[in-house]
Amino acid sequence: MEIRRALPQDFRELLHCLKMRSKYAVLLVFVVGLIIIEKENNFISRVSDKLKQSPQALVEANGTEASLAPAENGSLASLQELDAAFSQLRSHLRNVTLQLAGDGDPGPRRHVLLMATTRTGSSFVGEFFNQQGSIFYLFEPLWHIERMVTFEPGGANAVGSALVYRDVLKQLLLCDLYILESFISPAPEGHLTPFMFRRGSSRSLCEEPVCTPSAKKVFERYHCKNRRCGPLNITLAVEACRRKQHVALKTVRIRQLEFLQPLVEDPRLDIRIIQLVRDPRAVLASRMVAFSGKYETWKKWVSEGEAPLREEEVQRLRGNCESIRLSAELGLQRPGWLQGRYMLVRYEDVAQAPLQKAEEMYRFAGLPLTPQVEKWIGKNTQAPRDGSGVYSTRKNSSEQFEKWRFSIPFKLAQVVQDACAPAMRLFGYKLVDSPAALANRSFSLLEEAQPSWVT
Repeated sequence: MEIRRALPQDFRELLHCLKMRSKYAVLLVFVVGLIIIEKENNFISRVSDKLKQSPQALVEANGTEASLAPAENGSLASLQELDAAFSQLRSHLRNVTLQLAGDGDPGPRRHVLLMATTRTGSSFVGEFFNQQGSIFYLFEPLWHIERMVTFEPGGANAVGSALVYRDVLKQLLLCDLYILESFISPAPEGHLTPFMFRRGSSRSLCEEPVCTPSAKKVFERYHCKNRRCGPLNITLAVEACRRKQHVALKTVRIRQLEFLQPLVEDPRLDIRIIQLVRDPRAVLASRMVAFSGKYETWKKWVSEGEAPLREEEVQRLRGNCESIRLSAELGLQRPGWLQGRYMLVRYEDVAQAPLQKAEEMYRFAGLPLTPQVEKWIGKNTQAPRDGSGVYSTRKNSSEQFEKWRFSIPFKLAQVVQDACAPAMRLFGYKLVDSPAALANRSFSLLEEAQPSWVT
C-alpha cells in the first residue's frame, strides 16, 4: 500500500521535471537557431554587398565583362529576397528567445550625440554613456576629419566643414566606421590602424573581440588604458557596434545645431542631442592652462597689461559664444523636427549633482541607467583634491566646478562678460561687477536651471 501511494507523487515530480527540461530545451534550440541564422545572414549580406557594386566596379575588381550585369542583377534580386527572409526569421527568433529567457524587449536602438566645445567637461559627461555596457561609445572620432579638412585660407569654409562633419557623423552613428579610413593618417592597411584617436577612451574599442592580441614592434599612439591590444581592426569595431543595442558619440567639433536636421529626420536614426555648456569665463581659464601655447597673447596681456588685447582675439571669443548661443536658442525654440530630441545641460549642474543629472540625461535618451554607471559616477566624483589632471575625468566635482573664479583676474572675466553676455544670460550665468563679487564664495554665479531646457 505504501508503494501505491508513493507512485502518483513520483509520477507528478517526473512530469514536472520533464516540463522544465522541455522549456530549457526549447530555449536552447532557439538560441542555437539564432546563432546559425546570424552567421548565415552575415554571409548572405557580405555576398549581397559585393553584388551591389556597379558593373564597372566589378570589372575592375574581377576582370569580368560588363555584359554579366543582367545575370548579376538577377542574382542580386534573389539574394535580397533571401536576405530579407533571413532578417525576418532572425528577428522572430530573437524576440521568442528573449521572451523565453525572461529578458523582455530591449527597446528601440537609440543614438545619442553629446555636443559640446573644448574644456566644458564633455569628456567627464561622455563617460556616463561610455560606462553603460549596451552602448557603443566613440570619443571624438571627428578629430581625424578636422585634421584633413582645414580651416586655413584656401581650405574648406566653416559651412563646408560642418557638412563634412555631419555626413561623417551620420555614417558613424550607423556603425559605418570605415568612413574614417579616408581621414586617418597614415591610411589603414587591411582595415587595421594603430592611429585611432583616443581609442582608450572608448570601452567598446578596448574590449573583446575588438581588442586583439598585441603585435610586437607596432606602436599604438592612442592605446587602450587597462589592457594591451593590437592595432585596431576596424571591421571588428564595426561588428561590435552593430551588436551593441545603442550608439553614443561625443564631439566638440559640431556647433551648428541646424546642420543636424537631416540626421534627426533620417528614419534609420533615433537620435537624441545633448548640448553641454559651461560658464565661458571658466572655459577660457581652463583653455589658457590646457592649451597654453595658443593663448600666449592672453597670458601676456594678463601679466603685463600694457598693450591692449588684440581685437581679433576678442572677436574669436565672441564668435564662439554666439555660435553656442544660436544653437541653444534653436533647440529651445522647439522646432517641429527637433521636438523631444534636444536637451541643454550645464556642466555646473552636472558637477553639483552628477547622479541626478545622469538620471535626467538617460531618461531623456530613453535608456536605462545601470548600476555600473552609478558606481563609476560615485567613484569618479569623489577624487582627492590633488588627484585631478587637466585631462582627467576623475574629479571632486562639487569642489572643482567653481575653482576657476578664485584664480582668474577680474579684468579677464570682464572681457569674457563683454563678449559673451547674451550667451551667459541665456544659460543663467550671473555677471559680476567687482573682484570682490567674483571671489565671494557665498555669491552663486548660477541662476536656477530651467525645466524648459529639456525639450
